[in-house]
Amino acid sequence: MSQMRLLASQLGARAARLLAPQDVRVFGWRNKSPGPPAAFPSSRGGGRFSYMEEMYFAWLENPQSVHQYWDSFFRKSSEEDSSSPDRSPPPCVIPESGPAVSSWAMTSKLVEDHLAVQSLIRAYQIRGHHVAQLDPLGILDADLDSFVPSDLITTIDKLAFYDLREADLDKEFQLPTTTFIGGSENTLSLREIIRRLESTYCQHIGLEFMFINDTEQCQWIRQKFESPGVMRFSSEEKRTLLARLVRSMRFEDFLARKWSSEKRFGLEGCEVMIPALKTIIDKSSEMGIENVILGMPHRGRLNVLANVIRKDLEQIFCQFDPKLEAADEGSGDVKYHLGMYHERINRVTNRNIALSLVANPSHLEAVDPVVQGKTKAEQFYRGDTEGKKVMSILVHGDAAFAGQGVVYETFHLSDLPSYTTNGTVHVVVNNQIGFTTDPRMARSSPYPTDVARVVSAPIFHVNVDDPEAVIYVCSVAAEWRSTFNKDVVVDLVCYRRRGHNEMDEPMFTQPLMYKQIHRQVPVLKKYADKLIAEGTVTLQEFEEEIAKYDRICEEAYGRSKDKKILHIKHWLDSPWPGFFNVDGEPKSMTCPATGIPEDVLTHIGNMASSVPLEDFRIHVGLSRILRGRADMIKKRTVDWALAEYMAFGSLLKEGIHVRLSGQDVERGTFSHRHHVLHDQEVDRRTCIPMNHLWPDQAPYTVCNSSLSEYGVLGFELGYAMASPNALVLWEAQFGDFHNTAQCIIDQFISTGQAKWVRHNGIVLLLPHGMEGMGPEHSSARPERFLQMSNDDSDAYPAFTQDFEVSQLYDCNWIVVNCSTPANYFHVLRRQILLPFRKPVSAGLGCFWGAGQEVRGLGGRPGVCGSWALSPFQLIIFTPKSLLRHPEAKSSFDQMVTGTSFQRVIPEGGAAARAPDQVQRLIFCTGKVYYDLLKERSSRGLEEQVAITRLEQVCWSRPSSRPGHRKPEHPPGDPGEVPGHCFQS
Repeated sequence: MSQMRLLASQLGARAARLLAPQDVRVFGWRNKSPGPPAAFPSSRGGGRFSYMEEMYFAWLENPQSVHQYWDSFFRKSSEEDSSSPDRSPPPCVIPESGPAVSSWAMTSKLVEDHLAVQSLIRAYQIRGHHVAQLDPLGILDADLDSFVPSDLITTIDKLAFYDLREADLDKEFQLPTTTFIGGSENTLSLREIIRRLESTYCQHIGLEFMFINDTEQCQWIRQKFESPGVMRFSSEEKRTLLARLVRSMRFEDFLARKWSSEKRFGLEGCEVMIPALKTIIDKSSEMGIENVILGMPHRGRLNVLANVIRKDLEQIFCQFDPKLEAADEGSGDVKYHLGMYHERINRVTNRNIALSLVANPSHLEAVDPVVQGKTKAEQFYRGDTEGKKVMSILVHGDAAFAGQGVVYETFHLSDLPSYTTNGTVHVVVNNQIGFTTDPRMARSSPYPTDVARVVSAPIFHVNVDDPEAVIYVCSVAAEWRSTFNKDVVVDLVCYRRRGHNEMDEPMFTQPLMYKQIHRQVPVLKKYADKLIAEGTVTLQEFEEEIAKYDRICEEAYGRSKDKKILHIKHWLDSPWPGFFNVDGEPKSMTCPATGIPEDVLTHIGNMASSVPLEDFRIHVGLSRILRGRADMIKKRTVDWALAEYMAFGSLLKEGIHVRLSGQDVERGTFSHRHHVLHDQEVDRRTCIPMNHLWPDQAPYTVCNSSLSEYGVLGFELGYAMASPNALVLWEAQFGDFHNTAQCIIDQFISTGQAKWVRHNGIVLLLPHGMEGMGPEHSSARPERFLQMSNDDSDAYPAFTQDFEVSQLYDCNWIVVNCSTPANYFHVLRRQILLPFRKPVSAGLGCFWGAGQEVRGLGGRPGVCGSWALSPFQLIIFTPKSLLRHPEAKSSFDQMVTGTSFQRVIPEGGAAARAPDQVQRLIFCTGKVYYDLLKERSSRGLEEQVAITRLEQVCWSRPSSRPGHRKPEHPPGDPGEVPGHCFQS
């Protein structure tokens, strides 16, 4: 419509003059005359209506149905004609003379030709990428459709689509405001318009952006790519690009020469990715970014570590030595999975920048949400609400980007308030093949990047054999992210010179592709020849640059032979300076008591049972809940929700940031939490009482997540990586829902410490218990977590005073299944007070929990200087029925100063007072205790049956099992009972 408005305003006056009364008679359409109307003068023959005829007939039927400019045009013509005294009112428009018809036809053609040119420009902007020259091999089409749009002028006969002829090519046309191909010129010939459109949209860059609804964003992209001369590089920029290509390619060549039979997942065929990433980082640093967090699969990871992160080459090379002994406990991981954190000076901007490459398993896209969570945490601790200081870059493979559902889940977190990282630059290494799978069998969409369209992220496809095009696209992508705080995708259309790995034979399945690859000239030679030909560099300078880097690699290789011990701690992606000692060990093996003063309990309880804002109207049902809480505070008791409230509130008082995330966690799946209050009269007015406890408290974040487990749990895991001084919790809507996030649990949480010496304090809350909701929502599968625990049945440690804490340190995570609110309160506080961090899992009724740490507000993210392990994860099986069970309440006496978590709660009733009468001792865990208690009472067996509760059901030392009595245990302690039964 804006195009029509422009043309109508420019041509309307002239056309109106040509329709003067002496040339054409114009009469009212709705005349009584029975004769058929004559055709409005048309610019085209053949008996069909022209565009202007259609507008005229529509105007006659209803003047308001056409644009106001057409209405004004036709109305003025009619008024001038009807004012003539010699006109009578026949029912049609009658041509009176040849010259008049000819003038009208010329005007009509002028209007239609301009509209056609505007349509042509828009066609290139929308569909030009379909014919772009993107494949460096020259054997595949740009997309799977092999689609050549009929409205692109790929041959001269296509002009007929727009009713244009070859004779029109040299005519001048007014350019619309929706294009920048003219630069400072307002008109161009049709021939030049087509040439410039093809140069912009159909060469080595393919642009997808016209699906974006925001006009400003579309105009921004048009200007960046359409403006004449935008891709001009200085000689210095070209030399820098060449030097980076030399480093990228010669690094791969060096590894191939030294370790020809080793898997390394090299970058051959996409070496330009290294200068691409460095350009994104350089441009972002120029715009104020101080911290970049990267995630990527294994292809090219060693090259990124060497030439982007700047990992010492000797530490990379020594990874190839099979005789190297590990200095750290654990299994370690293959070299192309490892991560790294490094701070250095950006040589282009001369500014400090911190780079972190997050370790990733073989599950290609699993690291995506982890990177986003870590980025969000780093932004939070810096107060970087707009993402101006911290950003993320995600590198993907084409098959994984299209095939892995976690990519979609991660994209849908990108604009959620509590999850947004204010834009991510996605770089797709488009091999045009999976492992051995042809893309036509691997995806249904034309491009592997089509998933990004769901969040209106622009997609820039680029041929990697044009390094300058790649660099320009990456520069624009970084600027887009900084300008609009939105995701952007760079699709590097490349090839894989070798198979899936260096030992693989790709000719089995892709013979024609690899015949062409074997003939393909490397991009470094192509670009070097280009620069030498244009005089930017000399052959001698090029060869000296190669020799210089080869010498660097050889010297590092010599130093790597001197290394006898491999330190995994040198590969940490998230160090915590000052949390551990210089050797990376906890500073102590003690944990203080987790109880708090009673006045603090009372204060938190009073806030939990009130509304801190004035004129805030809550639901009547919620008023009853708050009154119930106030009543419990008066009686010095707590239920499950209040115990959780007091644990969180007390940590906030101590400066510990608390973040609770998951599906419906603000209210709680079972309507027990109510941490976010909603005004019943004012839309979207909410109140979080937890943030009104103390003036100088740490912030509390509670956020309902999208309906995702895999993506959100990965996000929270990454969030917990950033600092040991925060309690980060993820709650499943039901415990069994964790199985859709099993990859994160298996590959990151359970094994992260063993593979990457990474501690993490994430807490998993998993509602668990058979309570009439069917088998799917009844079990959080505690047996799975126990199977993945690193329990060594042959290890019998010495019992020392710090045994209880060292036992936790030796395990990979902590699994608890609490039966009392007080124990839930203590285990949450213990997670932060421990001198290390372990994941914890918990369930409502049973809990798995993961300990975590988070840096205090205002503290900078981990600075390299001392390395740290991540905290212990905590798995908590939480209850459902116990949330409101009348007996599942705890007294303040169990939570005040001096109290702590009880790993085992022995029998405390009649059976304990008369141990000689006990005939059976039952061990149980979680909410089943109350079922057993009820059954025992109904049978009158209080003295004959003793029930002992195991609150912590996962430990690494079997010697603390009930079948192995500690020497200091008194007679009658459950520890000396040889037989036991676990029930959940």
